[in-house]
Amino acid sequence: MIVKEFRQMRRDRRTLAMMIVMPVLLLIVFGYAASFDVTSIPVRVVGVHAAEVAGRLPAPFEVTAIASAEDRSDATRALRDGVVPVVVVADADAVTVLLDGSELFTANAARAALARAGAPQVEVLFNPDLRTSAVMVPGLAGMILLFVGTVITSLGVVRERQTGTLEQLAVMPLRPRDVFLGKIAPYFLVAALDLTVVVAAGTLLFGVPFHGSLLVLALGAVLFLFVTLGTGVLISSVSQNQGQAIQLAMMTLLPQVLLSGLIFPLRSMPLGVRWIGYLLPLTYFTQISRGVMLRGAPLTTLWQPFLYLTLLGVAVVTFAMLRFRAFLAPQGARRARRRGVLALAAGSKP
Repeated sequence: MIVKEFRQMRRDRRTLAMMIVMPVLLLIVFGYAASFDVTSIPVRVVGVHAAEVAGRLPAPFEVTAIASAEDRSDATRALRDGVVPVVVVADADAVTVLLDGSELFTANAARAALARAGAPQVEVLFNPDLRTSAVMVPGLAGMILLFVGTVITSLGVVRERQTGTLEQLAVMPLRPRDVFLGKIAPYFLVAALDLTVVVAAGTLLFGVPFHGSLLVLALGAVLFLFVTLGTGVLISSVSQNQGQAIQLAMMTLLPQVLLSGLIFPLRSMPLGVRWIGYLLPLTYFTQISRGVMLRGAPLTTLWQPFLYLTLLGVAVVTFAMLRFRAFLAPQGARRARRRGVLALAAGSKP
């Protein structure tokens, strides 16, 4: 029995990979990357006394730019656009430190460091009370879209294979692209409805502000959904049953939740792990949702996460359609050959 179980485990490569990869991944994330401590805070110093004040800033602040010609309105715009999380306004009358409240952990670390240094005046913008719900709700919207797009879609397509209806789709007068779009359309609508419910509940029940454009958030959600739906179809194309689909979906969900900046700030992660977060689509949708809802950032300042989501969407959807086409073609070819053989046999009868 022991030998049999070892052989069976060796044949089930997906389960074996999950048994090995998941503990290693959890060890790396929680032991190496999971940290709420922010050791480096980029800061921009503006105003007539910018150069003088910049030289007196203590650690963990790192001055990235000094602009003596800019004023408070420029500083507020830099925070809104997500250029830096902290801006020091060194006017002729006073020195004011502006913090981006949408960067919760960075703002808390900056305020603690400024309190130790005896900063004269600190103001928190976009999330003045530094409430956790205001930061988490935009990220939770991305998690729900990720769950629907990846897990539910992969289970739905695998169910077609198990019930035998996918072979019927292969012989229908439809192109693989049509079948692919038809499969993801219902999940796309369900995910859009879920996003609407989450955003509405977050603003009405939890008091999360919505300062930006709804169209910008909707565009980001559409791009993000195409990535997640394509991932779900990819998972289904390499899974033989729903159990395997769930295993593969969890292996793609866990890194995105832990390494996207949703829970742990990216700035607190070592560079050796942080680069993984920049490959994950949830990282960019979290930047878009928080930027739109909390800071009111326009599309022109969010062009980088939009560009990355577009590139990821094109790559994932193209690969998913190719896999789906290869997945359908052999079944259709076998069915066509079977019909040809039956027709030939029927024609040869006297």
